[in-house]
Amino acid sequence: KEWLSKGHGEYREIRSERDFFQEVKESKNVVCHFYRDTTFRCQIMDKHLTVLAKKHIETKFLKLNAEKSPFLCERLRIKVIPTLALVKDGKTQDYVVGFTDLGNTDDFTTETLEWRLGCADIINYR
Repeated sequence: KEWLSKGHGEYREIRSERDFFQEVKESKNVVCHFYRDTTFRCQIMDKHLTVLAKKHIETKFLKLNAEKSPFLCERLRIKVIPTLALVKDGKTQDYVVGFTDLGNTDDFTTETLEWRLGCADIINYR
């Protein structure tokens, strides 16, 4: 219940860099998708993250428009879209950059992404 009250269990967009800092402060595990509206691969990532957010309520799943977050993108050194920032205890621990770790293909499975997030220990993956 505590996780759900903090926005876990759903994949949702946050509006600003300030929201990002607030969200990562209140949850132990956060996956944040830095996206751009015009990038097709971001829509592919959205589809998989929507599924995983419902399955892994121990982790908060967010998306943030990279074009509206220049400070954060520079600070986190985000150069490729899509990039997932994997945040544990308020610190960015790891990144999933593009689809390189996911088989370098547009038709990777949700399980492949789930496995990659599990490797980073950002979700409970067995």
